[in-house]
Amino acid sequence: MELWYSEKHTNNVKFSLKVKEHIFSSQSKFQKVDIFDTYEYGKLLTLDGLVMVTERDEFVYHDMIVHTAMAVNSEIKNVLVIGGGDGGTVRELVRYPFVKQVDMVEIDKMVVDVSREYLPTISCELDNERVNVLYEDGIKFVKDKNNFYDLILIDSTDPIGPGEGLFTIDFYTNCYNALTDKGILINQNETPIYDEFFKVGINSNRKLKKMFPIVEVYGANIPTYPGGYWLFNFASKKYNPIDDFNEDKWNSLNIKTRYYNTNLHKGSFALPNFVKEKLEDGNV
Repeated sequence: MELWYSEKHTNNVKFSLKVKEHIFSSQSKFQKVDIFDTYEYGKLLTLDGLVMVTERDEFVYHDMIVHTAMAVNSEIKNVLVIGGGDGGTVRELVRYPFVKQVDMVEIDKMVVDVSREYLPTISCELDNERVNVLYEDGIKFVKDKNNFYDLILIDSTDPIGPGEGLFTIDFYTNCYNALTDKGILINQNETPIYDEFFKVGINSNRKLKKMFPIVEVYGANIPTYPGGYWLFNFASKKYNPIDDFNEDKWNSLNIKTRYYNTNLHKGSFALPNFVKEKLEDGNV
């Protein structure tokens, strides 16, 4: 009998992967955690039945949430990752020698433990000496931080369950306060392909624009995420992701990436008209 994993994207769309084996399944304090071994995408981590990461295409998301900011400000030393329990974001950050400290705040220890065991190519830098793995609520953690982090990466789930509070004005305000005067914030911003998802993205973008002087949106193609096309917000107190993009500096670091490159950096901020119009109008 064939085994398939299916995720419902809308009432009319399902995404499915043929599964070799259902390796792990357990209910944490916060969510249901599963690992599947699939034929086409390797091992797959899902939370509450939703795709978080696969071995085959994880590099797209992790390249784009990290390197886009790092190529704009080459003086980033202290980084906060909220969520990101699979470890992929941390893995990319510690490739930069000038990064001194990475605090990864993950609310669900089971996600980290399962990733360590079943996704070693993704979680491989969680024990790096520059990384602090903190099992806390990121919303509470950032409340009392001021003028410390050069970069905050909100590597969150969708705004349901544990991720719900990571899309609010109060949370964004606390992140703003936690950043230095040159600080950058990046958050995943859903897909524009399906209206219910993009309502969240539009609202997130609008909230960030109320406090950051520079907010731009960029995109990447991630096959296993709904719609296959995913957006990110780049919010900064000082740096424009195009005008302040330091192409030569980043290339001089000789960081080997699988998705990100400096030409793609510039192109990722060139949004399709239907996305630009929805962001400007605030309607889907």
